[in-house]
Amino acid sequence: MTKERHVNGVRIRTLNTVMIFISLLLFVVVFYATLQISHEYKASVTATEKYITLQQAAHMVHVGSDSLTEQARLYAVTAQEEHVRAYFEEFYSNRNREKALDFINAERLTPEQKASLDRALDLSNKLTLKEIYAIRLVAEAMQRDMAAFPPIVRETTLSEGDRALDAEGKIERARELLFKSGYDEMKKRITGELLLFLEHTLDETRRDQQVQTLKLGAVLDRQRIVLIGLCILNVLTFLMIITLIIKPLQIYLKCIKSDKMFELVGAYEFKHLALTYNDIFALKEHQDKMLRHQAEHDPLTGLLNRRAFDSLRDLLKRDSDPMGFILIDVDHFKEVNDTHGHVVGDRILCRVAGLIKRAFRSGDFCIRLGGDEFAVILKGGSPTMEQGVAAKIADINGSLSRPEGDLPSVSLSVGVAFSESGFAENLYGNADSALYAVKEQGRRGCAFYVPEGRISNVYRSSAT
Repeated sequence: MTKERHVNGVRIRTLNTVMIFISLLLFVVVFYATLQISHEYKASVTATEKYITLQQAAHMVHVGSDSLTEQARLYAVTAQEEHVRAYFEEFYSNRNREKALDFINAERLTPEQKASLDRALDLSNKLTLKEIYAIRLVAEAMQRDMAAFPPIVRETTLSEGDRALDAEGKIERARELLFKSGYDEMKKRITGELLLFLEHTLDETRRDQQVQTLKLGAVLDRQRIVLIGLCILNVLTFLMIITLIIKPLQIYLKCIKSDKMFELVGAYEFKHLALTYNDIFALKEHQDKMLRHQAEHDPLTGLLNRRAFDSLRDLLKRDSDPMGFILIDVDHFKEVNDTHGHVVGDRILCRVAGLIKRAFRSGDFCIRLGGDEFAVILKGGSPTMEQGVAAKIADINGSLSRPEGDLPSVSLSVGVAFSESGFAENLYGNADSALYAVKEQGRRGCAFYVPEGRISNVYRSSAT
């Protein structure tokens, strides 16, 4: 367990909390500034749209007034009833002029705009009364049934002088009202008032846009300052990461590659990590030795295991020295296990392993391949060792033939092969072939493989 130690240094968690708080604060400011920009932009667009809308409405007032004028004049000229119907359809149903005026009045208008609009409306109403008066003159001149006309026409009273006129005089009087007598002058005045209204509207729109532009500029200036702050914060964050995290990690990586203890560098957490690592590092070599031994040795017999054998074989393939390989099986081991139990079987395997290890040199590799199969690699082994190997196997079989305590007697079957240079590819197969020959001839002995492919010198071990 790592001992508690006093470590000085900046805590990443604390620094990270401060950085996050500052970042969130700056992002909130940026977000608020973005909302302000959006608001000012929408206000500017709204002012422009308002001007366009009022311009269209003013145009509709002009169009509606012109439509009434056109139908009244046509009726004065042609006396056709369809023009009266068209006039009052516009006057009562379409009401383009009134609808446009209602829409304009619904907007927030300046006193100047309202004054211009009121004057235009007053002049337009006066023209309307003049047009209806002219329509009454034409209707009486043509002796139309007044019941067919709207109430506003029926309720219009002609002056005494106009009533005294004959039909032709009344028509002439109606035309004079619509084409002379200052009618066009009043139309021009209406147009002038509408243009003045639009001019006031344009001035108001420009003032609104100037105000919005100034506000937008101020917001953008604040946003630039915040963005600069965010940039500085990012730079500081990167420097913090490099100084407190990346650089210590690079140092620690070099220490790991060179198999050294960590240096106490970086943030508070990294220094604690280094102390913990160094405590563990102190136990590393001992643990590595234990792990290597466990990985390479059979836990039951203490001999090298199959994994170690595979590594040795790959390594010794490149060896140029002669080599011998002995493959060993315990005869009828399955029956021993079935008869006496696995505990006795394990003890027999341990006894076999001990005899093999004592029989061969310390430089030879004694291996348990698995189950009841053992092997020995003879460094520098050659066919000249045949007699000596056979004698060792006979001695082992002699010892195993004598029961020890509650352990029954057993025997070994052994196959031996030699290689002139390293652990040849066919060395294992040759030894296995020799082992097979021993088993074919009744087990309890050893045989040696010769290059011609035949098994020679099968040595049988006699039971004692």
